[in-house]
Amino acid sequence: MSIAQISLAELLREHVTLEVESIDRMYLNVYIPRLQCESGASWFLKRQRQYPVASSAAMAPISRAFVEAIEAYAKVHQIPLLTFRKGERKDDVVAPYIRQAAGREGIVLIGKAQEKTTTFRTTKGHGPRSADRYPRLLRTTAMVNQYYFYGVDADFGPFFFKFSSYFPYTAKFCLNGHEYLKQQLRQAGIVYEALDNGILSCADPLQMQALADGLSAEKIEALIRKWQGRLPQPFTAAEREAGYDYDISILQAEFALTQVLDRPQTGRLLFEAAIRENLDLGRPEEVQLIFERRITKRTPGRFRTHILTEGVTPALHVDYKHSRIKQYHKEGRALRTETTVNNTRDFQIGKRLKNLPALRLIGFQANRRLLHVQQISHNCLLGEDAFQQVNHPQIVSGQRVAALRFTDPRVQALFSALVAFRLLPQGFANPELRVLLAPLLGLTPDQLTPGQMTYHLRRLRLHGLIQPIPNTHRYQVTAFGWRVAFFFTRTYARLLRPGLAAIVPQAPLLNNRLQLRFDQLERALNDSIAQAYLT
Repeated sequence: MSIAQISLAELLREHVTLEVESIDRMYLNVYIPRLQCESGASWFLKRQRQYPVASSAAMAPISRAFVEAIEAYAKVHQIPLLTFRKGERKDDVVAPYIRQAAGREGIVLIGKAQEKTTTFRTTKGHGPRSADRYPRLLRTTAMVNQYYFYGVDADFGPFFFKFSSYFPYTAKFCLNGHEYLKQQLRQAGIVYEALDNGILSCADPLQMQALADGLSAEKIEALIRKWQGRLPQPFTAAEREAGYDYDISILQAEFALTQVLDRPQTGRLLFEAAIRENLDLGRPEEVQLIFERRITKRTPGRFRTHILTEGVTPALHVDYKHSRIKQYHKEGRALRTETTVNNTRDFQIGKRLKNLPALRLIGFQANRRLLHVQQISHNCLLGEDAFQQVNHPQIVSGQRVAALRFTDPRVQALFSALVAFRLLPQGFANPELRVLLAPLLGLTPDQLTPGQMTYHLRRLRLHGLIQPIPNTHRYQVTAFGWRVAFFFTRTYARLLRPGLAAIVPQAPLLNNRLQLRFDQLERALNDSIAQAYLT
């Protein structure tokens, strides 16, 4: 079967040899909540450390003792203590030490690097009151030494724990869910073959997925507490008992879906075709994709789809606020779809580690939604009956509904707006559709009345293209609606509009590549007609 005869849906259905959903990289913030503001830091220095004045000078002895403890720890356990050079890739430096560990649990390297972090400094005001002239703490940033503890855990594999050497001694913890999965497979005696940061094959795929699903917030917290207890601490046991203990929040979480293909070359060609299909729907080259919330002019960040090429391997990136879906062909063997959440509040979820179950649901659903839409967009052909159903008025439950005519610019704009909602997990509402539809019609949102929007929504609903979400004022696009929207927008933008431009007298010439495509199309149509006539 040739590449032209295989759809993306068929490829993923019949040519995937292994599929696994797993948390990938997690980057966690380990911090003391009570020391994140000036008043909390001042109270700690005065009450716990008994300093008469809270100042940066009072922090220096704590920092010196902490650094001395780190150096003593490295000496006692015979752990190399290196200074990372500026611009040096830390993973490349650490990799040999991880390999030498050969799976043994422990810290294999301590690295030191100067990095900017949040801290406190002493300032003095100049106001009219005498109280303004007393020194006080001010939250700011500074370049300080950061100590990286690189280690290997028996259950999780490689990780690193990074501590700031200056007050309030905030730490970062990084782990990899795929490395955790490999460790669990080894412990369970399940044979597998690695795919860089992933799994290429496995003797028991069902058990492998169960192990991946078992990576919970509780296990991650237990891992952090385990190594926190083994490493030097800047605070005493009494201070930790007094409430100055570390808490954990999520800075970054990656949720990956890996689909290993038995036909890598075909998979790559289809993947390249599929990502091209997502570039010109609604707007040329860049399309606004909405994950979960209404987007307005005040919404921060960029909302776009773009293609990055590293060497000869293309990658699809879909941005939403601080988060991103990335899709690429991994090592030429697997399709990797990966949602990276850099700020949990983009989805109105708290940052504490206990919110991981809700966050992973959003991440894995986003991966599946993207693949679902790509499969429909890659093969969005409509039958004659379906096409006529949309293009003609209908009577539905005794209600007459106007046609959605293919050549009507307003209908094309309406379908282009629908396409922009293809990753929306909770549907869309009247105002959100109006914001997207108005610019496509050359209007401002205020120029579209509620009555006009209600009319458009009624047509879409009665034609079966959208359906209301129960007990809400929101709608979801149906599977039939996706297919119709993709077919109408693609056919109009790629076939009808350029074709009309080519036959209109005195029309500007098409570029060479587009003209070649139309020549090929014309020859194919002629061949098909001739073949049908002979038959």
